[in-house]
Amino acid sequence: MSLTLINAIKKLHISAVSQIRLCSAVSNSVHNVDNDNSSLSVIRKEWKFPPQYTKPREVWIENLDTINEKKLGLFELHPLVYAVLPRIDIIHRNVIWQKKFRWVSWAHTKTRAEVSGGGRKPWPQKGLGRARHGSIRSPLWRGGGIAHGPRSGKTHFFMLPFHLRIHGLTSTLSAKFAQDDLHIVKDLEVPTEDPEYFVDLIEQRNWGPSVLIVDDNDYAPRNITLATDSLQHVNIIPFYGLNVYSMLKHDTLVMTQTAAERIEEKILQHLHSNTMQQQAKFKLSQV
Repeated sequence: MSLTLINAIKKLHISAVSQIRLCSAVSNSVHNVDNDNSSLSVIRKEWKFPPQYTKPREVWIENLDTINEKKLGLFELHPLVYAVLPRIDIIHRNVIWQKKFRWVSWAHTKTRAEVSGGGRKPWPQKGLGRARHGSIRSPLWRGGGIAHGPRSGKTHFFMLPFHLRIHGLTSTLSAKFAQDDLHIVKDLEVPTEDPEYFVDLIEQRNWGPSVLIVDDNDYAPRNITLATDSLQHVNIIPFYGLNVYSMLKHDTLVMTQTAAERIEEKILQHLHSNTMQQQAKFKLSQV
């Protein structure tokens, strides 16, 4: 056996031993982590519409009172809301709908009736061999009115069918969960109103740079409101204001435990409603 082959076998043996030691070290560390988290409980929920074919998804409940992340327990998420196949086409239709929802075109042109002048017939109808005209403000003339031009105050609003709005929310929430951009926190209590604290927290936990915080109440706690007031990339909204465009605009979605439950309850109620397909037009009862 050649010397080169012997050296190659020795190197292979050394690398194999090192890999075994590394795997044992990793397994020991994982075992220690499991022992540390063994006291954490899983919050089991009794849904009105329990999942039949897929298992509930689980996510860690995190804290905001310290910069370093703490695991407070496991939280179950309904698979029909947070684990569906994301429909990119439905998400796109929701984004277009929300953009056109607030789009008002202010372009304006004058018709022949609004342009000044042109009250006199430019030349007689007959006898000159020229084309007949009745006003110099006709759309045929330079400086005349515009035919079929844009008129100001035109809205491009239309109402997306109700079932597409619901499936847009489930698709976006599922995409956020699959990309590990969905985080559940116990509450929004932070120890200080200093913006630097929240900036350090976002950086430490690899959130963002833009963060959307969803609460179950109209009024967020004082400290987090003042801490995020000067941060343009951090926004707080109530749970009933959650929409596809805002979720896609922000990199990270942070929801309180209560907000996630209320969103889940509302969406499941509409998913199992017998009249969801009929509610295509906007109705106040849908809010």
